[in-house]
Amino acid sequence: MPQGYVGRFAPSPTGPLHTGSMVAALASWLDARAHGGRWLVRIEDVDTPRCVPGAAETILQQLAACGLVPDEPPAWQSQRGALYQEALDQLVRQQHAYPCACSRKDIELVLAAQGHPHKRHGELLYPGTCRDGLHGKAARAWRFRATHEPVFWHDRRLGAQQQDVEGEVGDFVLKRADGLWAYQLAVVVDDAQQGITQVVRGEDLADNTARQILLQRALELPTSGYLHTPLVLGADGEKLSKQNGAQPLDIDDPLRVLREAASTLGLLAQRAGTVAQALAAWQAQWRDSYNLPRD
Repeated sequence: MPQGYVGRFAPSPTGPLHTGSMVAALASWLDARAHGGRWLVRIEDVDTPRCVPGAAETILQQLAACGLVPDEPPAWQSQRGALYQEALDQLVRQQHAYPCACSRKDIELVLAAQGHPHKRHGELLYPGTCRDGLHGKAARAWRFRATHEPVFWHDRRLGAQQQDVEGEVGDFVLKRADGLWAYQLAVVVDDAQQGITQVVRGEDLADNTARQILLQRALELPTSGYLHTPLVLGADGEKLSKQNGAQPLDIDDPLRVLREAASTLGLLAQRAGTVAQALAAWQAQWRDSYNLPRD
């Protein structure tokens, strides 16, 4: 495990936290505390059309009510555009990134002509149309030039992982056609700038890891460790989310909220005591679960 542990929780302010997002928040906090490290909060508000006014402040209040207080003032992605532009400029100079003129409809037509939709988790596998130039069209977005080599990494919960990004995802977007920064670039730049050594987040985000490792390598940034936590499922069997009816957390009873999250993480329920006492007990259990040294 890296020395000088720094972890983070990075919610998007598209609404208040729900049960599923609290699992990731608690896990990241416990992992940082069990390692004697620092825990940060980053508000990932780069996708401004999806952000809800006041949601970030509500999220911070929910975390504080549950005893999860960051060691520094929260960082806001919307204030970090210059860092993302600097990273994109570097990738362009190194020929790791290129402009793309394709609309979603253009990509669909090319894939249809090839005889397969190539849809993956609702995303279209980019066919590489603009890899060799724009062919007289105006640039709309910027993409990362993926390599046709498997990316290998180890997840502390899921074990050995690998992905062929070019074959399974294609050249992915770094800056969108609407001028907004894409998640993949922003999160890699932010994690490096904040010195994040361990990324603890929901299992639904594990599929992003290979893309982020490619960006870390291209930008000559350190690769974090990764731990992806179990998901809370809705009544339809899908990941609990705002889109499928997840209800905001009721922080009038923070201990109950924390118990539910801890149960998903396989931690024993703390039926009595205060929030601080429960967090201390779960911290000890977390150490035991991951064989971490005690103080």
